[in-house]
Amino acid sequence: MPRHSRKLSKSEIYHVMIRGNEKKDIFLDDEDKKRIINTLLEKKKTSKFLLYAYCIMNNHAHFIINTKDEPISTVIKRIGTSYAYYYNKKHKRVGHVFQDRFRSENIEDENYLISAVRYVHNNPVKAGICKVPEHYKWSSMNLYLNHNRGVLELPEINEILGIFSDNIDIAKMKFIEFNNCLGKETFIDIDENNKMDQDEVIEYLNNYLNKYKLSKLDLRKLENSEKRNKLIRELFNISSLSGRQISSITGINRETVRKIIMSEEPSP
Repeated sequence: MPRHSRKLSKSEIYHVMIRGNEKKDIFLDDEDKKRIINTLLEKKKTSKFLLYAYCIMNNHAHFIINTKDEPISTVIKRIGTSYAYYYNKKHKRVGHVFQDRFRSENIEDENYLISAVRYVHNNPVKAGICKVPEHYKWSSMNLYLNHNRGVLELPEINEILGIFSDNIDIAKMKFIEFNNCLGKETFIDIDENNKMDQDEVIEYLNNYLNKYKLSKLDLRKLENSEKRNKLIRELFNISSLSGRQISSITGINRETVRKIIMSEEPSP
């Protein structure tokens, strides 16, 4: 099943989430978190994008980016490639650091923009790491509060604060109040139940087919094959997808998928 093309934002503003390959922790210590932030600021200078907010967690990170002159995929690739080179060298490893396909959502209006900034800054609060977003060290929240230092690194925070007031002191006060009052909007994030989404399942299936040198047609021909049945059960258990969606992705008949999911896995 081919991936859908990423829908471009008319405003060129995106909320982006990148995560570790196989959902592993990739920002393991303070040095790693500093490095990804420095990489953001470095690539910001060369790619000319605007960075309204960021938050670095252990196994994923959120950015709110106005791409300006480059496609969002190019911007994220530059950031990811640079960090992956550092990470693999530091930890003496090879291979992918980030999940192949990053997640993004378009931000098309001012209200959604400030709500997305609030959501990004509140990630550590949601995770139970701190009680208020300004207590978390690895987000852009404190750049907003320490305005003089903040505008040196992210001059564009003036654009966000200006939505609240033209007076910087009043803007900061209203910004804090807004950030401490969680909204009801829904934004992209990691699955708290650690379940794969559709793109991750497609990636997992493709890796499986490549490993065993199979095509989807081969998979459909494996009638009554325990290898096929085990794969279907695994896709169902590790993902948030329905049997109908798994049928669509694998090309296996929907009724066959249903029967496999409903049947008990044989004892070893």
